[in-house]
Amino acid sequence: MLNILVCCANGAGTSLMMKMTAEKVIKNLNIKVGKLHHCSLSEGKSAATQFDVVFCPLNFISMFKDAEAKGVHVIGLKNVMSQAEMEEKLKESGVQLN
Repeated sequence: MLNILVCCANGAGTSLMMKMTAEKVIKNLNIKVGKLHHCSLSEGKSAATQFDVVFCPLNFISMFKDAEAKGVHVIGLKNVMSQAEMEEKLKESGVQLN
């Protein structure tokens, strides 16, 4: 089971929409998920190590270097609303999906 975190600058609108997109990807790829959480970047940075995958806008990926060093798959998205991009990058990340 994967634990997935989605983050945006303020943790309100964009991250909620990213979470909804992630839900579609999860359903489409038939991924078993333990936890799916959306939040602000500041909360996400401190909580990231509790998750297997972190999705964030591409320009914020450097904020998660510590989590990446501990084995978290950090995935930066160019278009945070794109289901196709999220799905493609998740597959390319090397995360065990099932």
